[in-house]
Amino acid sequence: MKIDKMKIDIAMANKGYSAKELSEKCNVSQITITRLKRGVQEARPETIGKIAKALNVPVEKLVYMEES
Repeated sequence: MKIDKMKIDIAMANKGYSAKELSEKCNVSQITITRLKRGVQEARPETIGKIAKALNVPVEKLVYMEES
C-alpha cells in the first residue's frame, strides 16, 4: 500500500503533529514515516492502520485509491 503524501500531510496538519510526534503517537519509527511519505517504502497494512488510528482518520483517507 502506498501512502498519499498530500493526504498524510493534511491529516498531520489537522492534528498539529510533526513526524516525530506522529511517530511517538503510533509507535512507528520516524524514519519509517519519512520513508512512507517520500514514497521510498511501501507500508504494511498494520503500519497504515497504526498511523490512521493515531491521526483519527480512516485508512482510506491516507492511501492512494485505485480506480477500477
